[in-house]
Amino acid sequence: MPHFLIFGLGYSAGRLAARLRAQGWSIEATGRAGTMAFGDGPAVLSALRRATHILSSVPPDADGADAVLAAYGAAIAQSPARWVGYLSSTGVYGDTRGAWVDETASIGGGRRGARAEADLAWQALPRPVHVFRLPGIYGPGRSVLERLREGRARRIDVPAQIFSRIHVDDIVGGVIAAMNAPPGVYNLADDRPCSQNDVVAYGGALLGLPPPPLQTLEEAELSPAARAFYGENRRVANAKAKRMLGWSPLYRDYRSGLAACLAAEPRMQRDDHAAQRERDASDR
Repeated sequence: MPHFLIFGLGYSAGRLAARLRAQGWSIEATGRAGTMAFGDGPAVLSALRRATHILSSVPPDADGADAVLAAYGAAIAQSPARWVGYLSSTGVYGDTRGAWVDETASIGGGRRGARAEADLAWQALPRPVHVFRLPGIYGPGRSVLERLREGRARRIDVPAQIFSRIHVDDIVGGVIAAMNAPPGVYNLADDRPCSQNDVVAYGGALLGLPPPPLQTLEEAELSPAARAFYGENRRVANAKAKRMLGWSPLYRDYRSGLAACLAAEPRMQRDDHAAQRERDASDR
């Protein structure tokens, strides 16, 4: 039976785990929603010996170190697993002034220096590894729709600013497609990079809400991290993933992706209510 070990069962990896579990996979994971604590060395090493597939979604820590490689890199390198993957970021490319960027571009010149070092460290493992570079991730329960409802969405007046993004389920599809494809680095992004302002405006239209006022960077009073986000501008190419993985994004642009997020809300509410009923029953 295929046995998947995930380091860091967060939003994207959690969606992957749910898809694989529904297909009959056995899943083990670290993280708050996982099956073991990251620091439980004996449990993690035992899981590494059982795993047929391994994925890390853990970003570098505050000091820039990759905690997974630091603690378990040698064991991963020697694991009998037949497939290893790492979720990286297209932030490793830095600012391209709006130009297209593919996997052949140099990395490490932008604000995500620690992420670039981790990306290279996973590639340097003495075994084949699939590295997935991801742009802005959105999906059900985590999109501009929630920010608009909560009054947190912003439209920033930065002319010609372009970003790429990816629906979480297209990450899942790309990782699964890569299980039968050559190792290497793959950009997983949709087909339509665009301004964040376009996404905010369309999300507002879906909800019947007026778009937030256009603000300058100074008026928006963004956090340093959010302000740095607007200091980069790039379009992420996905041709290699399409060619080598046989993958194509189900949600090719933000319009189809946000419409799917909105359509998923009633199902998510039903699932939340069912989970609450189960908790209430267990309390009794």
